[in-house]
Amino acid sequence: MGLPRTAAGLVVRSLRAARVLTAARLVRPYSPRVVLGVSRTLRSWGVGPAAGCIALAQRAPTRVGLVDERGELTFLAMHQRSNALADSLRRRGLRAGDTVAVMMRNHRGFLDVTLATSKLGADLLFLNTAFAAPALRALLERERPALVVHDEEFSALLDAAGEVDRVLGWTDTETWVGTWADGEGPDTVESLVAAGSSADLEPPGRASRLVILTSGTTGAPRGAARSDAGVDAAVALLSRLPLRAGGRTHIAAPLFHTWGLAHWALCLLLGSTVVLRRRFEPEDCVRAAELESCDALVVVPVMLQRILELDDDVLAGYDLSRVRVVAVSGSALPGDLPVTWMDRFGDTLFNVYGSAEVAYATVAGPADLRSVPGTAGRPPYSTVVRILDAAGDPVPTGESGRIFVGNSLLLAGYTGGGGKEVLDGLMASGDVGRLDADGLLYVEGRDDEMIVSGGENVFPQEVEDCLARHKAVREAAAVGVVDDDFGQRLRAFVVLRDPAPGPAVDERTLQAHVRDHLARFAVPREIVFLDALPRNAPGKVLKRELAART
Repeated sequence: MGLPRTAAGLVVRSLRAARVLTAARLVRPYSPRVVLGVSRTLRSWGVGPAAGCIALAQRAPTRVGLVDERGELTFLAMHQRSNALADSLRRRGLRAGDTVAVMMRNHRGFLDVTLATSKLGADLLFLNTAFAAPALRALLERERPALVVHDEEFSALLDAAGEVDRVLGWTDTETWVGTWADGEGPDTVESLVAAGSSADLEPPGRASRLVILTSGTTGAPRGAARSDAGVDAAVALLSRLPLRAGGRTHIAAPLFHTWGLAHWALCLLLGSTVVLRRRFEPEDCVRAAELESCDALVVVPVMLQRILELDDDVLAGYDLSRVRVVAVSGSALPGDLPVTWMDRFGDTLFNVYGSAEVAYATVAGPADLRSVPGTAGRPPYSTVVRILDAAGDPVPTGESGRIFVGNSLLLAGYTGGGGKEVLDGLMASGDVGRLDADGLLYVEGRDDEMIVSGGENVFPQEVEDCLARHKAVREAAAVGVVDDDFGQRLRAFVVLRDPAPGPAVDERTLQAHVRDHLARFAVPREIVFLDALPRNAPGKVLKRELAART
């Protein structure tokens, strides 16, 4: 049931990968000197972030690789900065096999630290910028990083999380940005870059691991260690997303999240310019995409919602016609959001379903999302999706079951031990869904979120989608709660639009709306109105916080 491993199967995969890379304009002539240099880099450094940076410094040194709020950096400048930072970190005592925790927003410092750490063969642990002190303390005690690099705004949070060696990333205090000539003051990324040597480094004896935390929406986040997947990760996305080499991509999704980090890695392969802003603001996002002539925008679903909530006259002031790909992932697209977005900005939306454990499982393109807005799409290159029952057997087409995924990008293991269930080479995504006759996947919800109410199986996601389609509802979430009569029942949480169109909406109005579109047992017994849903930094709703409400 897993990926084909026969000689013929591997040849077919290789040919398809070559076609994908050619379509992305990656296969093109270079001078013998450049080809030789890049080949040596890949042999010495492998295919991680360090190799991508070094190769780009060789084949496109003067091309702009990064644009953030402090200006532009060429690929050569990025390479030299990360060399200098790596030299300074090594003199501070950082060694191959150590772990560097990163708690930074989207800016050059994040890229500097990732590249420098990768060049030293140390591991990277990407921390969620929305962590509270107790959760952060528990995580740092479990993972025991040798160093934490964090933005200045998180200093008090790190103070409360206990003793750990620290370096400042982005600094809001102007005097901290430059070099400390007198040796006083905290170490910063900029001061360490200024103090280090930009000379090329020798490859480390081990490859750096990237540890990405699971979302932690229903429990404590766990570190998912990503194995070396070569170029398969890039080919998987490029097989469904029409991205081209040398483009310009605004990554608005957090870089510490799988989705944002994956697109930076893709930009390293494509030699594309990355546009970053530290914080997401709806108007600033579209402004940056237009100002920097971006042809791709990388977001999470809640960002699409926030952009669409801007006044019509504000949106009319920006031209996104150059954007060919709006790539979205991280959580389900609620209600009719895909069609609403495409009606406004054109058929450029691509929804990717996956997780920190299985990477990319399916991709839905504009045609899929117009015909069936609720679909998660089809598997990309070198990916298999199966729907299995409780015994591990395939279910008939159209029936629901657990989603299992097979590809070369699967979780290597949680840093604290253990991993997701694997059957015949396929890993559980943690979700329940179904495949239709056309091979389209529909995700019905987390397998641990399904409730049984009066003997009927109910998935919160279909109720959330139904509520979100009401014209007065801005966003909705639903959780299961204990019920003395039915075992469990649904409680929904709703945020209304401000101002809400049409007549006033109350609990009974929305219950009737659900009753008109879904089965009787799917109607929430209670609907609680909130000003906002609790979310983590990538925009996922924190169901555990909603479930704790009484």
